[in-house]
Formats: sequence, C-alpha cells, structure tokens
Amino acid sequence: MNQKRMSRRAFLNTGGDVAKGSCIILTIPMILTACDQANEARINSGAYNILSDEEVLEYSAIAARIIPSDESPGATEAGVSYFIDTVLGDNMEAQHQILREGLRNLQSEGLVQHNAAYFHLLSEEHQDQLLKEIESTEFFNTIRFLTVAGMFSLPEYGGNKDKVGFELLGFVDQHAWQPPFGFYDADYALKGE
Repeated sequence: MNQKRMSRRAFLNTGGDVAKGSCIILTIPMILTACDQANEARINSGAYNILSDEEVLEYSAIAARIIPSDESPGATEAGVSYFIDTVLGDNMEAQHQILREGLRNLQSEGLVQHNAAYFHLLSEEHQDQLLKEIESTEFFNTIRFLTVAGMFSLPEYGGNKDKVGFELLGFVDQHAWQPPFGFYDADYALKGE
C-alpha cells in the first residue's frame, strides 16, 4: 500500500471479502459479545481461556504479519489474540480444531523449509513466504478474518486496543458530534425548537 492510511471507503469496499473462505462467520452481535469478553480478559488478568501458550505465540505472529506494526500500530498492539481466544471459546470447538490442524501444517512446513519448529521463531521474510504459500487455505482465511475483526472492532469490546485500528483508518472517534448534522437539524435549530 502506497498510502500510510487506507481510506474508510477503500477499507469498506474490500471488507466484504475478508470472511471469504473462513470456517468462522460472525454476526455483528457475535463480534460485539466476543469483543466485550476479550476486553474483560485483557484488562483483568491477561489469561487466555481457550488458546494454549503456543497457540497465542503462533496466532499472534501470524496476525502481526497480516496487519504488521510499522509507523502505525498493528494487530499485536490491538490485542487481536484476545479476540481470537474469545471467539474460539464460544462453542467453536470444530473450528478451533481446523485452526489447530492448519497451525500444525504451517509449523511442519516451517520445520521442513527453514528448520524452525515454530512459526513465531522464523524471520519475517520466512513468515511471509510461508503465509503466501497457504493464503488460499481455510486456516489462513479464518485467521485473517479474525485478525481484521479484532483489529477494527470497538475498543471497549476487546480488540482495537487504544483505538489503533481507528488510527490506521484515520477515523476520528468522538463521543458527540456538534449540530447541525444535516439540513433538517439546522432548520430545527433555527426554529428554536
């Protein structure tokens, strides 16, 4: 991407394809619930409910390559791993098993190609190479979807810690907007009602 920030319009135009090929499809209420629970876990104890320590390291490393940290914060700073943990803990054992299997396959390729048993121990260059090789798999599509959902969700619900996703999009989050909001509000205000 040549621009530092992606426009909201460009993000929304490409957002529809994010869930394509994912074994997990989330509705808005499911995302909000997952974010709320993820935020509590992140704030209270930092403990993960579903993911093993190895999975946290591996999924965090994958998410960090999907939305890397550079001049702007990325998936790591947004706390995406807590979001993934919460989603998988919501009666998604079959989907978690798909991710475990995909992770084992990714780790096997890392061992064969680069002599490293864990993805998070590879160089960024080798991580990117392995992810490009699997980018059409259900495993990768699911992790990508969960990363994007956790990155750009409302911060008070878990992901998007410290509003880093909003910052990346250039979105200004205000508690209130000043009137008039439209011509009808201006007309209403002029009438003194």
